Amino acid sequence: MSAQTSTAWAFATYQAVRHRLPQARFPAISHPAPDLTALIPSHDIFLLDAFGVLNVGEAAIPGAVDHVSALQQAGKHVMVVSNAAGYPKRLLMTRLARLGFDFNPDQVLSSREVLLHHLHQWPPLRWGLMADPQYGLEELDGLHATILGDDPQRYDEAEGFAFLGSGTWTDHRQRLLTDSLHRRPRPVLVGNPDIVAPREGGLSLEPGHYAHLLADQTGTLPQFFGKPYPAIFDMALTRARAARADVTDPARIVMVGDTLHTDILGGAAAGVQTALITGFGALVGMDVQSAITASGITPDLILPQP
Repeated sequence: MSAQTSTAWAFATYQAVRHRLPQARFPAISHPAPDLTALIPSHDIFLLDAFGVLNVGEAAIPGAVDHVSALQQAGKHVMVVSNAAGYPKRLLMTRLARLGFDFNPDQVLSSREVLLHHLHQWPPLRWGLMADPQYGLEELDGLHATILGDDPQRYDEAEGFAFLGSGTWTDHRQRLLTDSLHRRPRPVLVGNPDIVAPREGGLSLEPGHYAHLLADQTGTLPQFFGKPYPAIFDMALTRARAARADVTDPARIVMVGDTLHTDILGGAAAGVQTALITGFGALVGMDVQSAITASGITPDLILPQP
């Protein structure tokens, strides 16, 4: 993990773009809980982040499979709500199953799904994609989309840009996009607002990092469709409430995540309870209470593990 992508750098970068993040109200204090099963008496709908809550990279977090299973066996409605916009749904389902989790497709919502839903509402445009060539065009049937590479012409021909995954993105491609937007402003839609994501070897730079750089350098304000922004929570809560129509009290719904500026802020802005996982993911190595105080983002609950 380089100094640039340390947890302290990521936290400071989120703080620097706080003016572009949603506003929310928070509790005065957080309450501790040992793990997810301790929340069975108090909550009925669980919205779980994936990276940093269920897994780190390609490995399940110890205990996560058993605790999620315990929630499901207790009759709770459990959904994965992830900013993993770089991967099609089939791969997310395969990965979760391989890690030992048991979810059906309606119980897994990624910001890719949310972004694609909104792309289909736009007038027909030629979209330039920040995406892995291996998966980028999957699920994009009916859209005119081209994966951006190193050819400047592709940037200038695009009528709008959509950010799915940054695994193959480079500083050179970022400069091509910045220069093209300077010449002609166009819409920028971001499926994954994350600035970083936890991997086995440290933190990776995600599409949100490049989107905020664009905003700083070009004045083009991207539209975001993942956490902490409303679109993904609107879709997740609509789906969850359809499955559990008996749950009418938002205090019985909890968003569980490892990141203050995405999971916790987004859940609070959506009006549900929030639980911060501290033993894995975005805040590992930081003093959690200091981060909460500095950000002003206070979760309802703090759990060392899922």
